[in-house]
Amino acid sequence: MSVDTGAGTLPAGRVHDQVDVRGPRFVAWITTAVLIVTLLTAAVSVPAAAVILGLQTVVFAVGTAAGPRRHPYGLAFAALVAPRLGPVTEREPVPPLRFAQLVGFLFAAAGTVGFALGAPVVGLVATAFALFAAFLNAAFGICLGCQIYPLVARFRRVPV
Repeated sequence: MSVDTGAGTLPAGRVHDQVDVRGPRFVAWITTAVLIVTLLTAAVSVPAAAVILGLQTVVFAVGTAAGPRRHPYGLAFAALVAPRLGPVTEREPVPPLRFAQLVGFLFAAAGTVGFALGAPVVGLVATAFALFAAFLNAAFGICLGCQIYPLVARFRRVPV
């Protein structure tokens, strides 16, 4: 038996490996806003920027570990936005999304450390890279982490 997900047909039982594409885009918009606030705050207070980016780093960590369905912004999408939308017409796989959250985590962690240790240029550059990726996903639906994922997954394969 197979299930039509709107993005193709999957074997039954595999639908749980897919999520509505609108959820990650919503998450990317919230992330974009948080990262813009971080950059604006850094102009006034580097320690405050470190705190804001540190909180976003935790959000990325949750997204990496728990996946998009338990991501804090994803939960907000599911509770507040999804019920007001039409039926799901397109889905995307979860593993690339988790990898994208890992990439965001790495940039946010580097930025947080930069801000916290008095290296604001490191914090600004790392935050700007994360912002670029988040905005690209939010505005255009281009997930850089998702695009890189197949290459990384190919290298992770363990020979049998």
